[in-house]
Amino acid sequence: MTTRKDRLKKLVKVQEQLKALHETRHAGFLAAAVKAEAEARELIERFDTDKSLAGLFPALYHKRITDALGRQQQNLENARQEAALIATATARTNMVERAYKDVRRRDERERSDRERLDLITQKRSDEG
Repeated sequence: MTTRKDRLKKLVKVQEQLKALHETRHAGFLAAAVKAEAEARELIERFDTDKSLAGLFPALYHKRITDALGRQQQNLENARQEAALIATATARTNMVERAYKDVRRRDERERSDRERLDLITQKRSDEG
């Protein structure tokens, strides 16, 4: 049977991994939003050039621009949601870490008390 300290130690690791996952997903969504914005900007710039096919297919360009901006907004919303999950994971990680540290300190204190008691008992038996 594992001790509470061992379970808390494992839980701290799991919480840290979960937090890292959310941080990675957040960064990915932000990168995708930047990429979609760049695509929309590029399409808008091409739309205004003389050699562009936008004059022949304006609806297609408008649709692609709208799609890119929509992807940007969706990725920004996803990043916002991941940021909230990061905050939650951080709070949980901190809470579990505090509990782990408290249990570890208590175990160390109990071990130290037992050692002192053993020394006292041994000293009394040596004197008697």
